[in-house]
Amino acid sequence: MSDKMIKVTLVKSVIGTKQSHRATVRGLGLRRLNHSVELPDTPRVRGMITKVSYLLKCEGQ
Repeated sequence: MSDKMIKVTLVKSVIGTKQSHRATVRGLGLRRLNHSVELPDTPRVRGMITKVSYLLKCEGQ
């Protein structure tokens, strides 16, 4: 398992987005605007970040 981490912050509201995009944001562990989480740098997490990249800010990539 990778020991690298990515810090992800929700910077745009999920109101008005597709249901699957809202579920992806929730799956990343983000609950509210400006909430940040640190996630392992895995292909699964990167795919989720790519799907909703227009809502997020990422650091540590």
